[in-house]
Amino acid sequence: MGWWEQHFGNSTRGRIVAILRRGWRSVDELAGTLGVTDNAVRAHITALERDGVVAVTGSRRDGTVGKPATLYGVADGADTLFSSAYAPALSALVAELGSRYPDQIESLLRGAGHRLATPASGTFAERVGDAVAVLTELGGDADVEQTPDGYSIRGHGCALGHAVSSRPETCCLMEQLLADVTGATVREQCDRGHNPPRCVFTISE
Repeated sequence: MGWWEQHFGNSTRGRIVAILRRGWRSVDELAGTLGVTDNAVRAHITALERDGVVAVTGSRRDGTVGKPATLYGVADGADTLFSSAYAPALSALVAELGSRYPDQIESLLRGAGHRLATPASGTFAERVGDAVAVLTELGGDADVEQTPDGYSIRGHGCALGHAVSSRPETCCLMEQLLADVTGATVREQCDRGHNPPRCVFTISE
Protein backbone atom coordinates (compact mmCIF):
# COMPACT_ATOMS: atom_id res chain seq x y z
CA MET A 1 0.00 0.00 0.00
CA GLY A 2 1.41 3.40 -1.02
CA TRP A 3 1.68 6.57 1.08
CA TRP A 4 -1.46 8.05 -0.48
CA GLU A 5 -3.68 5.06 0.28
CA GLN A 6 -2.38 4.84 3.85
CA HIS A 7 -3.19 8.48 4.58
CA PHE A 8 -6.34 9.12 2.55
CA GLY A 9 -7.76 5.79 1.36
CA ASN A 10 -11.41 6.17 0.34
CA SER A 11 -11.89 9.56 2.04
CA THR A 12 -13.49 12.42 0.12
CA ARG A 13 -10.07 13.94 -0.44
CA GLY A 14 -8.75 10.65 -1.74
CA ARG A 15 -11.73 10.28 -4.08
CA ILE A 16 -11.18 13.80 -5.44
CA VAL A 17 -7.60 12.95 -6.33
CA ALA A 18 -8.67 9.63 -7.86
CA ILE A 19 -11.07 11.52 -10.15
CA LEU A 20 -8.48 14.15 -11.08
CA ARG A 21 -5.96 11.47 -12.00
CA ARG A 22 -8.37 10.56 -14.81
CA GLY A 23 -8.68 14.09 -16.15
CA TRP A 24 -9.26 17.75 -15.35
CA ARG A 25 -12.45 18.65 -13.52
CA SER A 26 -14.21 21.75 -12.22
CA VAL A 27 -15.52 22.15 -8.69
CA ASP A 28 -19.10 21.70 -9.95
CA GLU A 29 -18.18 18.46 -11.72
CA LEU A 30 -16.41 17.09 -8.65
CA ALA A 31 -19.32 18.02 -6.40
CA GLY A 32 -21.80 16.33 -8.74
CA THR A 33 -19.76 13.15 -8.98
CA LEU A 34 -19.17 12.93 -5.23
CA GLY A 35 -22.63 14.04 -4.14
CA VAL A 36 -21.32 16.82 -1.88
CA THR A 37 -21.61 20.61 -1.89
CA ASP A 38 -19.41 22.94 -3.91
CA ASN A 39 -18.11 24.49 -0.69
CA ALA A 40 -17.04 21.10 0.64
CA VAL A 41 -15.10 20.41 -2.57
CA ARG A 42 -13.45 23.85 -2.43
CA ALA A 43 -12.26 23.21 1.12
CA HIS A 44 -10.65 19.92 0.10
CA ILE A 45 -9.15 21.48 -3.05
CA THR A 46 -7.60 24.28 -0.98
CA ALA A 47 -5.94 21.74 1.33
CA LEU A 48 -4.73 19.62 -1.59
CA GLU A 49 -3.28 22.69 -3.33
CA ARG A 50 -1.45 23.64 -0.13
CA ASP A 51 0.06 20.13 0.04
CA GLY A 52 1.20 20.31 -3.58
CA VAL A 53 -1.07 17.47 -4.72
CA VAL A 54 -3.57 19.41 -6.84
CA ALA A 55 -3.11 22.50 -9.01
CA VAL A 56 -5.10 24.70 -11.37
CA THR A 57 -4.60 23.29 -14.85
CA GLY A 58 -6.81 25.52 -16.99
CA SER A 59 -10.31 26.90 -17.46
CA ARG A 60 -13.35 26.14 -19.57
CA ARG A 61 -16.33 28.26 -20.55
CA ASP A 62 -19.65 26.45 -20.50
CA GLY A 63 -22.06 28.56 -22.53
CA THR A 64 -21.80 32.32 -23.02
CA VAL A 65 -22.82 33.61 -19.58
CA GLY A 66 -20.71 33.90 -16.46
CA LYS A 67 -17.05 33.37 -15.66
CA PRO A 68 -15.10 30.40 -17.10
CA ALA A 69 -14.95 27.41 -14.78
CA THR A 70 -11.54 26.78 -13.20
CA LEU A 71 -10.24 23.29 -13.90
CA TYR A 72 -8.11 21.29 -11.49
CA GLY A 73 -5.74 18.38 -11.99
CA VAL A 74 -2.94 16.51 -10.27
CA ALA A 75 0.06 18.80 -9.72
CA ASP A 76 3.33 18.20 -11.54
CA GLY A 77 5.59 15.97 -9.46
CA ALA A 78 2.77 14.61 -7.28
CA ASP A 79 2.74 11.22 -9.03
CA THR A 80 5.43 9.96 -6.66
CA LEU A 81 2.86 10.10 -3.84
CA PHE A 82 0.74 7.46 -5.53
CA SER A 83 3.46 4.91 -6.24
CA SER A 84 5.13 2.48 -3.88
CA ALA A 85 7.54 1.32 -6.59
CA TYR A 86 10.33 3.88 -6.20
CA ALA A 87 12.02 2.53 -3.07
CA PRO A 88 12.09 -1.16 -4.05
CA ALA A 89 12.96 -0.28 -7.66
CA LEU A 90 15.95 1.80 -6.52
CA SER A 91 17.04 -0.97 -4.16
CA ALA A 92 16.80 -3.57 -6.93
CA LEU A 93 18.67 -1.32 -9.38
CA VAL A 94 21.53 -0.66 -6.96
CA ALA A 95 21.75 -4.37 -6.14
CA GLU A 96 21.89 -5.22 -9.86
CA LEU A 97 24.58 -2.62 -10.51
CA GLY A 98 26.62 -3.98 -7.60
CA SER A 99 26.28 -7.50 -8.94
CA ARG A 100 27.27 -6.63 -12.51
CA TYR A 101 29.86 -3.94 -11.78
CA PRO A 102 31.28 -4.63 -8.31
CA ASP A 103 34.39 -2.55 -8.97
CA GLN A 104 32.47 0.41 -10.35
CA ILE A 105 29.40 0.64 -8.11
CA GLU A 106 30.82 3.40 -5.91
CA SER A 107 31.86 5.48 -8.91
CA LEU A 108 28.41 5.03 -10.47
CA LEU A 109 26.65 6.08 -7.27
CA ARG A 110 28.88 9.12 -6.88
CA GLY A 111 28.09 10.05 -10.46
CA ALA A 112 24.39 9.89 -9.63
CA GLY A 113 24.95 12.11 -6.60
CA HIS A 114 26.83 14.59 -8.76
CA ARG A 115 23.93 14.71 -11.23
CA LEU A 116 21.48 15.47 -8.43
CA ALA A 117 23.52 18.33 -6.99
CA THR A 118 23.16 22.01 -7.70
CA PRO A 119 26.27 23.75 -6.33
CA ALA A 120 25.26 26.47 -3.91
CA SER A 121 26.84 29.86 -3.26
CA GLY A 122 27.21 31.91 -0.12
CA THR A 123 29.13 31.46 3.10
CA PHE A 124 30.15 28.05 4.40
CA ALA A 125 27.30 28.12 6.94
CA GLU A 126 24.79 29.06 4.22
CA ARG A 127 25.97 26.23 2.00
CA VAL A 128 25.60 23.76 4.87
CA GLY A 129 22.08 25.09 5.38
CA ASP A 130 21.40 24.45 1.70
CA ALA A 131 22.63 20.88 2.14
CA VAL A 132 20.16 20.31 4.97
CA ALA A 133 17.40 21.76 2.78
CA VAL A 134 18.32 19.32 -0.01
CA LEU A 135 18.06 16.36 2.37
CA THR A 136 14.65 17.59 3.51
CA GLU A 137 13.42 18.02 -0.06
CA LEU A 138 14.48 14.44 -0.82
CA GLY A 139 12.37 13.12 2.05
CA GLY A 140 14.84 13.13 4.92
CA ASP A 141 14.62 14.90 8.26
CA ALA A 142 17.91 16.29 9.50
CA ASP A 143 19.44 18.57 12.13
CA VAL A 144 22.75 20.39 11.84
CA GLU A 145 25.26 20.98 14.64
CA GLN A 146 28.40 23.09 14.62
CA THR A 147 31.59 21.19 15.52
CA PRO A 148 35.20 22.27 16.12
CA ASP A 149 36.05 21.25 12.54
CA GLY A 150 32.89 22.44 10.79
CA TYR A 151 29.41 20.97 10.93
CA SER A 152 27.64 17.65 11.46
CA ILE A 153 24.37 16.76 9.78
CA ARG A 154 22.39 14.11 11.64
CA GLY A 155 19.40 12.57 9.94
CA HIS A 156 16.37 11.03 11.58
CA GLY A 157 15.75 8.20 9.18
CA CYS A 158 17.21 7.98 5.67
CA ALA A 159 15.74 9.05 2.33
CA LEU A 160 17.51 6.08 0.68
CA GLY A 161 17.10 3.69 3.62
CA HIS A 162 15.51 0.92 1.56
CA ALA A 163 18.52 0.70 -0.75
CA VAL A 164 21.09 1.34 2.00
CA SER A 165 19.85 -1.66 3.96
CA SER A 166 20.84 -3.99 1.12
CA ARG A 167 23.77 -2.03 -0.37
CA PRO A 168 25.54 0.22 2.20
CA GLU A 169 27.55 1.81 -0.62
CA THR A 170 24.42 3.76 -1.52
CA CYS A 171 25.42 6.26 1.19
CA CYS A 172 28.23 7.54 -1.04
CA LEU A 173 25.58 8.93 -3.42
CA MET A 174 24.40 11.28 -0.66
CA GLU A 175 27.98 11.99 0.40
CA GLN A 176 28.84 13.18 -3.11
CA LEU A 177 25.62 15.18 -3.38
CA LEU A 178 26.35 17.04 -0.14
CA ALA A 179 30.00 17.59 -1.12
CA ASP A 180 28.92 19.22 -4.38
CA VAL A 181 26.27 21.37 -2.71
CA THR A 182 28.60 22.62 0.02
CA GLY A 183 31.85 22.70 -1.94
CA ALA A 184 33.45 21.16 1.15
CA THR A 185 34.86 17.87 2.38
CA VAL A 186 32.04 15.55 3.45
CA ARG A 187 32.52 12.29 5.37
CA GLU A 188 29.73 9.76 5.66
CA GLN A 189 29.47 8.19 9.13
CA CYS A 190 25.93 6.79 8.94
CA ASP A 191 24.38 4.60 11.63
CA ARG A 192 23.34 1.53 9.65
CA GLY A 193 22.72 -0.49 12.80
CA HIS A 194 19.53 1.48 13.34
CA ASN A 195 16.31 0.48 11.58
CA PRO A 196 15.81 2.47 9.43
CA PRO A 197 19.40 3.65 8.92
CA ARG A 198 20.21 7.16 10.17
CA CYS A 199 22.32 9.55 8.13
CA VAL A 200 25.37 11.21 9.71
CA PHE A 201 27.65 13.44 7.64
CA THR A 202 30.56 15.56 8.88
CA ILE A 203 31.41 18.62 6.80
CA SER A 204 34.68 20.52 6.95
CA GLU A 205 35.66 23.43 4.74
